[in-house]
Amino acid sequence: MIEIKPWLKHYPEEIPASIEYPTDSLQSYLIKSAEEFPGKPAIHFMGKELTFREIRESAEKLAAYLQKLGIKKGDRVAVMLPNTPQAVIGFYGILLAGGVVVPTNPLYMERELEYQMKDSGALAIITLDILYPRVSKVFHKTDLKHIIVTAIKDFLPFPKNLVYPFIQKKQYGIVVKVKHEGSNHLLTEILNKPATDIEEYPIDFDEDLALLQYTGGTTGFPKGVMITHKNLAANVLMCNRWLYKCRPGEERVLGILPFFHVYGMMAVMVLSIMQGYKMILLPKFDPDTTLKTIQKQKPTLFPGAPTIYIGLLNHPDLNKYDLSSIDSCISGSAPLPAEVQQEFEEVTGGKLVEGYGLTESSPVTHSNFLWDRPRIKGSIGVPWPDTDAVIFSLENGERLPPGEIGEIAVKGPQVMKGYWNRPEETAMTLRDGWLLTGDLGYMDEDGYFYVVDRKKDMIIAGGFNIYPREIEEVLYEHPAIQEAVAAGVPDPYRGETVKAYIVLKEGATASEEELDEFARKHLASFKAPRIYEFRKELPKTAVGKILRRALVDEERKKLQEDEQKHA
Repeated sequence: MIEIKPWLKHYPEEIPASIEYPTDSLQSYLIKSAEEFPGKPAIHFMGKELTFREIRESAEKLAAYLQKLGIKKGDRVAVMLPNTPQAVIGFYGILLAGGVVVPTNPLYMERELEYQMKDSGALAIITLDILYPRVSKVFHKTDLKHIIVTAIKDFLPFPKNLVYPFIQKKQYGIVVKVKHEGSNHLLTEILNKPATDIEEYPIDFDEDLALLQYTGGTTGFPKGVMITHKNLAANVLMCNRWLYKCRPGEERVLGILPFFHVYGMMAVMVLSIMQGYKMILLPKFDPDTTLKTIQKQKPTLFPGAPTIYIGLLNHPDLNKYDLSSIDSCISGSAPLPAEVQQEFEEVTGGKLVEGYGLTESSPVTHSNFLWDRPRIKGSIGVPWPDTDAVIFSLENGERLPPGEIGEIAVKGPQVMKGYWNRPEETAMTLRDGWLLTGDLGYMDEDGYFYVVDRKKDMIIAGGFNIYPREIEEVLYEHPAIQEAVAAGVPDPYRGETVKAYIVLKEGATASEEELDEFARKHLASFKAPRIYEFRKELPKTAVGKILRRALVDEERKKLQEDEQKHA
């Protein structure tokens, strides 16, 4: 008989197996924090600070304006912004108006933006002045009725607010001036007006959507994940219990993870608003700026992704900065190499652990313990409170015992309602309450889980199942390697063969022969990469996740072109 939830015996007494969830809307937490910590800084952004009271007042003004424009309960409103105060105000303003937030990547080009706006049926979008030309080109092809425009300078302190437009012109080569008229609205004009009453809509905590969060779309078209108030609030409350040593109203959270991704939204924005933490926002990841910000602002919490930690560790002047304020980091979005974990903890003196989740689970389901328990090398940890996880057989769908590899499935209050307007795909992904993750893994006897790879990323070479993550873990141990990704590329003899894409550390050298010898010392010969390609950088998502599929697609395209040449 398979033991049910064996991981619970490892929980420290501070973490409960189950949590009671208040049926409060997400926006209610902003109102509560503004009452409890009115004059406390909620946001630090490039030298300017805003209090919880100011964030609430601005969000309420925006909510009233959105309702005046005709936004009603359940209407979708997009937010196409980097991590700025406007992104926080936009998120809570939309919720206070009764709307559903559609987070949108500021890097989206017109085709991607048009698809998301059409699919979501968004009626309004909040965006930056420099993104306005892109938005305006798709405006009439979608259901959009209003564009609310803001600028980075709008929330900068004097004299940065005067200087920034010149920096922006030099960087992007454009100056965009939008007037507050017609379907165009300026956020500064909205926030300069006196507050008016907001019509309050009753919120069904279990059923009403807070977010329509689009998946990355690395395979096929992006899908809108329907995340309810309960899904996101439950995951934030779980996170809060996991971080049981953190003090309400005291912590400072480094906000590099983008808010248009649900991990950054949950682990930085909503957690900080709920707990009265101060967010230190950076609109993009730049190692120089990040190190200077850490030294000056002294964040205590640093949710991140492996590529962010790697980027800091490989900065040539790392030893000139004091990073000792950092106490706790949960890494997500991609596997965390053991070498990176160890080195980052040595540099900061804090704890860095790997977590696991996906957009469809709002997003976190598993994590290693930060304190009072040993971390297990290579493990994504154990399920969070109220979260169940099992391994299902790929052959017959039966539940597998410890040690056997199958598909990881999860169940809990953070699991999505389904995919927007895609009942068939919802039925394929949600089965009897279980969310099928598409990840291959196993559970050990103690209830710790391990991801061996994405179902779609598994390499089958010469009849062997090969998991890229195992190869990457080995490559990361080589002292010259900064980043590595392994992928299966077409091979006429083996079906697929293993190719490694390598980014070397600055000033480091390594040959293909040297890496091949190193890999074969640690891996069975059928797993060792047969091809190595050295690159200056690897394609990544906005959260820093390496796009393995993009590399595989490149290889397939090359193969097709070669075949056409020789046809």
